[in-house]
Amino acid sequence: MINLLNHNNEGSKMTNQFHEELRQGVRTICNEYPDEYWRKLDAEQTYPEEFVNALTESGFLAALIPEEYGGSGLSLVEASIIMEEINRSGANAGACHAQMYTMGTLLRHGSEEQKGKYLPRIADGSLRLQAFGVTEPNTGSDTTQLKTTAVRKGDKYVVNGQKVFISRVEYSDLMLLLVRTTPLDQVKKRTEGLSVLLVDLNESVGNGITIRPIRTMMNHSTTELFIEDLEVPVENLIGEEGKGFKYILDGMNAERILIASECIGDGYWFIKRATDYANKRVVFKRSIGQNQGVQFPISRAYINLEAADLMRFRAAELFDAGKPCGKEANMAKLLAADASWEAANVALQTHGGFGFAEEYDIERKFKETRLYQVAPISTNMILSYIGEHVLGLPRSY
Repeated sequence: MINLLNHNNEGSKMTNQFHEELRQGVRTICNEYPDEYWRKLDAEQTYPEEFVNALTESGFLAALIPEEYGGSGLSLVEASIIMEEINRSGANAGACHAQMYTMGTLLRHGSEEQKGKYLPRIADGSLRLQAFGVTEPNTGSDTTQLKTTAVRKGDKYVVNGQKVFISRVEYSDLMLLLVRTTPLDQVKKRTEGLSVLLVDLNESVGNGITIRPIRTMMNHSTTELFIEDLEVPVENLIGEEGKGFKYILDGMNAERILIASECIGDGYWFIKRATDYANKRVVFKRSIGQNQGVQFPISRAYINLEAADLMRFRAAELFDAGKPCGKEANMAKLLAADASWEAANVALQTHGGFGFAEEYDIERKFKETRLYQVAPISTNMILSYIGEHVLGLPRSY
């Protein structure tokens, strides 16, 4: 295993060498969890506990936590490489990716006491921060209209509401919860009056929070939450009351870039599987890869994936430099999601009927990568963002 802490990123040559070591380190872990492991989990709709523990123990999930809190203090570029390699191996980073970007809200906006209390334990794996409670059944992407409320009563907030498609709650110790602390009709801007609470799930589940698992087309451990008179200590408020929407937005660029990286990894996995199969599959006494009708779609999918990969790195480099990167982060996510979905379709078509057979794993990854046309933000919402905020077109919603 490579040393994530004492690396030297000075100079392009040293950086490239470290990135290759990083990739190899992730591959080494992923090789211990072959297709059969993921296939079994998929069939049983269960969580990859052993795999997540291995990534945690290796330090990879603490990549973005500063060294002073026990993490590796790596860049977003490097975190994106970790996420890419997980999916490129045939695994699914969706089981643990939230710890990468949800942690940023606590790191950037939490108090020194909160950071000292939680970050070292997240870094060493004794606590998991994998759950992010934002989406609601009746508001969807219109986050400012969320109905979950938190009313302060003495030294506690009393929370009531409902959340949906909140993943990994059953396998997390902590959850970031976005709530409305000031009624919508009492704020000047609809983005005001929202706050972020850090919820201890070990104390709250069964004591204010009821979980209802939602079975989906892929194994994603997602749930619906019913929140009734949940008491959260005021000391668990992240940052200032009423500024939670800004805090959530602050981490969304990182989220989009990391999800784009996972899509890139998926895309390369699909391209390799399609290419390998096209080379070895013989029909009419010749490799099907000789046929331009098979070869061209794979080639085009590869070209589009390479272009998306460049945008991913561009967005991550801007993020690491502290420069505005909303445009690039959104474009990277859209391009990567589209490229991985194109590659998925190509791989399925190349395999023909065998692509639908579980033993080839195409159908499993096909379902997993389809999610990113919808989550964490749909491609249409990204197009609306670019139209309005980049091109200056009228707001469409």
